[in-house]
Amino acid sequence: MIVPRALTKGDTIGLLSASGATPSEKLAPAIASIEKLGFNVIVGETCRARHGYLAGSDELRAYDVNEMFRNPHVDGIFCIRGGYGATKILPKLDYEMIQANPKVFAGYSDVTALHIVFNQKCNLVTYHTPMPSTEFIQQNMDHYTWDSFLKCVMATDTKPFLFENPPQQPMTTLLTGTATGQLVGGNLTLITASLGTPYEIDTKGKILFLEDIDESEQRIDRMLTQLKLAGKLDDAAGLLLGAWTNCGPENPKHPERSLSLNTIFKEILTPLKKPILSNLACGHCLPTMSLPLGRIITVDAETQNITVVG
Repeated sequence: MIVPRALTKGDTIGLLSASGATPSEKLAPAIASIEKLGFNVIVGETCRARHGYLAGSDELRAYDVNEMFRNPHVDGIFCIRGGYGATKILPKLDYEMIQANPKVFAGYSDVTALHIVFNQKCNLVTYHTPMPSTEFIQQNMDHYTWDSFLKCVMATDTKPFLFENPPQQPMTTLLTGTATGQLVGGNLTLITASLGTPYEIDTKGKILFLEDIDESEQRIDRMLTQLKLAGKLDDAAGLLLGAWTNCGPENPKHPERSLSLNTIFKEILTPLKKPILSNLACGHCLPTMSLPLGRIITVDAETQNITVVG
């Protein structure tokens, strides 16, 4: 895998949206939040464009992604937000050019579609991180989240280091064991949507990370079952489960008519007989850790240690 050069203060960040349109009132604070970190900013056209719920046409969003990788004056690329639309531009990206111009690429949620293809088609390590127009501009963006983000994008070397949850927020062991593999994954909805396409996620021998937001327990069950039937869960060497924000019963007035997430995980995941950790502080939540997707990690589910080893 290609590990991009770590960012340093004074570097230039290309800011874009491959997905949803950015509310106009959030653009200036998002730019200011990046500049406060010591970076310069080049703002892509997609940060100001709107095509319904999308940040401009598919052609414009693909152009912004390609151009930010192509531009020699851009040192790293931050997705300003998620939303929907990244999957629509996958056929329009220049993967050979992107692989030839490796850079820090950061974002999460709908950006999962890009993480998968950049990891698999470009052999590029990418970063599952909070984003400028969502988390960066929140007043409750905490020190843990900032430190984890900066450690990912400004210290991209291959020295071993631990993923640790915030203090007083322990992980949970669903199944003990130890596994080593490439870290892949992200948003469950986007991962499931990749199945049956040329951009389908490969989980063979890898550590699969999953999280989601605003999905009912029944839909979580359905998507995990689809991954199971597609062989993606059996192929994985281990699983990491992050935040499941607002993922409750379909009818909150009758929770007894649903299955809890813990029950769903127990019924679908524990029969896999491989190490599984849950309650990882990562996803649509604060505080949240940043993850280097594509790096080799070791998961010890008994000691709840997650170590980047390569």
